[in-house]
Amino acid sequence: MEIQDSYILVAGFAQLPKGTPVFEMQKSIGCILVIDKETDIIVDCTFTFIRELTNGFISSLLIGKSITQDLDEIINNVEQRFIVPPKKAVIQAILSAYNRYIETKTL
Repeated sequence: MEIQDSYILVAGFAQLPKGTPVFEMQKSIGCILVIDKETDIIVDCTFTFIRELTNGFISSLLIGKSITQDLDEIINNVEQRFIVPPKKAVIQAILSAYNRYIETKTL
């Protein structure tokens, strides 16, 4: 990916659910987004999951979407298609990254 002047990187984090195997390996999940601030489109995305398959799948649900206009669709897709114990933590990390992005838009 070639970094454009209009791209910014934002991150959000959430605590993983206690008692799950992934909590024992890492206590929180991070959602890192590269967003084109001119269009609000997510141009790249990664999560701090250990397995690339999981990271790639969840990232594919966000890349190409508008963080401002498609947030409900993004959350719905995660709810419907990401059937794993830390689903709520993933959603919270996405919302945390969204909130951080919105804060930068108002500066």
